[in-house]
Amino acid sequence: MEHRKIVLFFAFLFFARVHLLAAEVKAIKPPLAVKDTQESDQQIGDFSLSGFGDKGKKSWDLAGKSADIFSQVVKLKKVVGNNYAQNDTINLTADNGDFNKQSGLVHLQDNVVITTASGSKLTTDSLDWDRKQQMVSTLDKVNLARADMNLSGQGAQGQTALKQIMLEKDVRLDIQARDSQVDKKEKIVITCDGPLDVDYEKNIAIFNNNVKVEKSDLTIYSDKMQVYFTPKQQNNTLVQGEAGAGLASSLNKIVALGNVRIIRGENTSYSQQAIYTAVDKKITLTGKPQIIIYQTENVDLMETQ
Repeated sequence: MEHRKIVLFFAFLFFARVHLLAAEVKAIKPPLAVKDTQESDQQIGDFSLSGFGDKGKKSWDLAGKSADIFSQVVKLKKVVGNNYAQNDTINLTADNGDFNKQSGLVHLQDNVVITTASGSKLTTDSLDWDRKQQMVSTLDKVNLARADMNLSGQGAQGQTALKQIMLEKDVRLDIQARDSQVDKKEKIVITCDGPLDVDYEKNIAIFNNNVKVEKSDLTIYSDKMQVYFTPKQQNNTLVQGEAGAGLASSLNKIVALGNVRIIRGENTSYSQQAIYTAVDKKITLTGKPQIIIYQTENVDLMETQ
């Protein structure tokens, strides 16, 4: 009988030891569900937000295929945003994005694209979207395509609707401009160190620092350059502004300022200002103009008394 009690006592000690070890292991290694909760407060699919302006009209919306919700930030996958402007609808897409719940700022990352109903398309690697100020900005390389024009540069900021935009540096503008005299398009390339300011409503682009224009028949260098475009026409009426047309691909005139140098064939002109008009292809030089002409023909010089 006492032998049986000793066996039962040791069995009790054994199971008690196993129970304590199991409790220790459970305390050291928590369940995976607890770990997931620590990574984000909530994980959901098909996340969406909307904002409304005057008279309850929707002014913007933001959606993602999935979202990790933290205390301050919502991290989104496959982001789609829309900004409903007065005369245009702007669509923003990206592979990833962060929505700051406190400030309302949106950071888009990877394959960022902005498109407008009027035909502009901006692409970049990352973008900050300030919905309240209606502004976008980036430090990355930007490409902006519009009709027969393609603009690129490093770093940009401007209106969400892309009506006005400034590129910081390494600017290049490629234009397929229509030549009215021969009714065909010609390629024009304008580069500068930057910055570049573009106003699509006023049809003007202002280039700064080491500006260079390359056309088939001439090359222009200057410190600063104002490039004017002819607004598009609808029903024989000039249309200004984003809703109608914006920057057209038809070059109107170029105003070159500061240390101007123009090369046409073998001839070179120098001045402090030059105005080139596209319609008649004339150049007007002002500010100590100087023209150097290389002539291949034999010239007879006559001395007058």
